[in-house]
Amino acid sequence: MTPIRVLLVDDQPMIRTGFQLILEAEPDITVVGEAGDGAAAVVNARALRPDVILMDIRMPRVDGIQATVDICAENPVAKIIILTTFDLDEYVVDALRAGASGFLVKDGPAQSLIDGIRAVARGDAIISPQVTRRLITRFADLPAPRPAGPVPASLSELTERELDVLAAVSRGLSNAEIARELSLSEATVKTHVAHVLEKLGVRDRVQAVIMAYESGFVSPSASS
Repeated sequence: MTPIRVLLVDDQPMIRTGFQLILEAEPDITVVGEAGDGAAAVVNARALRPDVILMDIRMPRVDGIQATVDICAENPVAKIIILTTFDLDEYVVDALRAGASGFLVKDGPAQSLIDGIRAVARGDAIISPQVTRRLITRFADLPAPRPAGPVPASLSELTERELDVLAAVSRGLSNAEIARELSLSEATVKTHVAHVLEKLGVRDRVQAVIMAYESGFVSPSASS
């Protein structure tokens, strides 16, 4: 089994050391490099091509948001987990918008860090329905992106059922909850979600939710 190759990015050496000790104890994870700021993260991500990048947000020179933007611009399939001190602060929303696959709170359980890395490495986003609901709350605090109107062109390829599924995902519903609401099987919902992501050209349901709100397809008031 090939280990998951991880790049650690944080401006505090003690935090990087702590994460490394946790991760290196796992047989399927190896730390291939470290960076103390976003500029170094971009360089190391380019050189090392890690499977997963753990990215702090607040760093000198280049912060984690800009580093995420730069890395994803060079490598659209890069898998980045944002590390934050505050649960879903405004910077996390910006980082998710920039292309991050999810976020973890720095003082969370070690197992959450390990499970998150494994999830992102296999292509999942580490965003639970509960976190999606908090994203919705964040969008509710922002100015409306645009007045309600026709479905944006970027969503025009979705079928009526796929639009229903996207609207449900944007309300923070899990696949099981969507299945109950739309009288579908969970397997069918999973297929619809996959088609939605493919047609929208986004990598996970987090990016789909962000697109749905920023395009005006759904509004925070409609999700409550």
